[in-house]
Amino acid sequence: MIRNTSFFINGQWQQPHSSKTIDVVNPANGQVFATVAAANEKDIDSAIASAKYAFPKWSNSTAPERSDLIHAVADAMQTRIEQFTDVISATMGCPKHLAKDIQVQGSIDAFRKFAELTDVAKSQQNENGIIHAFSPVGVCVLINPWNYPLSQLVGKLGPALAAGCTVVAKPAEQTPLQDFLLAEIFIQIDAPAGIFNVISGIGNEIGPYLCSHPDVSMVSFTGSTTAGIEVAKAAAPSVKRVCQELGGKSPYIIANDADLEPAVRYGVEDVMLNTGQTCNALTRMLVHESQYNEAVNVAKQIAEENKVGAPDSPDVTMGPLSSVKQQERVRSHIKKGISEGATLVTGGVDLPKKLTTGAYVLPTIFADVHSDMVIAQEEIFGPVLCIMSYQTIEQAIEIANDTKYGLSCAVYAKDAESAIEIGRQIRAGQCYVQGSYFNTDAPFGGFKQSGNGREWGIEGLKEYLEVQAFITQ
Repeated sequence: MIRNTSFFINGQWQQPHSSKTIDVVNPANGQVFATVAAANEKDIDSAIASAKYAFPKWSNSTAPERSDLIHAVADAMQTRIEQFTDVISATMGCPKHLAKDIQVQGSIDAFRKFAELTDVAKSQQNENGIIHAFSPVGVCVLINPWNYPLSQLVGKLGPALAAGCTVVAKPAEQTPLQDFLLAEIFIQIDAPAGIFNVISGIGNEIGPYLCSHPDVSMVSFTGSTTAGIEVAKAAAPSVKRVCQELGGKSPYIIANDADLEPAVRYGVEDVMLNTGQTCNALTRMLVHESQYNEAVNVAKQIAEENKVGAPDSPDVTMGPLSSVKQQERVRSHIKKGISEGATLVTGGVDLPKKLTTGAYVLPTIFADVHSDMVIAQEEIFGPVLCIMSYQTIEQAIEIANDTKYGLSCAVYAKDAESAIEIGRQIRAGQCYVQGSYFNTDAPFGGFKQSGNGREWGIEGLKEYLEVQAFITQ
């Protein structure tokens, strides 16, 4: 069992002010995999003070210095890819072979891209006698979720460092270990002390203090909409910047002129990836009534191709959910869907005996789902797909927009031009066209209650910058 009962503060390991610890449980077998320290307010004060002290020097660093550091971190991450894979798979359940590619290698590659943006942060633009310059926002608190723990960390840390900000990172209590591995790398490469600090703790216990701290200039939070509201409340009195990537209930419109089978396969595989624990998963599939029955049958066959089992099995495509608590939440929604009158096509709450030990759920598909059902409105965050029918494309767009969320959407039509025309009418921050996939060069963030601000790429970098105007005439 791993024991990590120190925090990474001011470039070194420091003992916590509290003796309280958190057990990190392997969701595949229910056993304690690791123990980490639980921070209190004194620990938070120490971490933030470290970041505040480091800020003046780091904010004045050159673009090459920032770029070199990001590359050095990425290089060291690459040498420890197996360690990152092991701890992520063991703490959140993603099959190892998928975790290595999607959760880890993808994160390393994405982090490295921020080295190319350091020049943007240091640039100036002169237009009509007005110079636009950029300044790092300050000390940033990064609060990350458990579903893509490394990806979400580097998607915040990369632009923060590229912009010249200093950071206090708080990983989800279910998946804290990759943050501490990254801290070891900052020691290994002799990074400037205080630019990256890591504390662990229970979110609802220390989150309000982190977000309200007067020396914090920005909070970047990824999680549920409910928790995001509390983050915003805590941050509001000090008028600090808040960037939030929250919940989703993303619609996927398959036009009646689309190639149906590949379109359905794309949608089903999207939802089942990471055992459905993806905020922008396309969990509402909208199909024209003339193709509805065929689409349901195809979706059933594709869902049942998945092999559910232990994350260390090379042929497994779906591991457990992140925790028993999450399993209970997903099972509750499945039961709700049945009670609401939706047709259970495949999956459900019953499990084969070999899967009863861990936090498993079978890939589940509902048909005959209507917008007024709970399963069509609430984010389930599990491998559950709702298939809905429409009569006209106007009705499909209306159904797509009939939710409080607006994180992402997708359209599959006869061609990209037709799909984009439909997608422009959907109130969502991203649209996946003709079976495209998540791209870290594209800005990511939502409309409505899916959050505010953007992550990834140049737009993600801008969240960590203040614009300063010099008027010369």
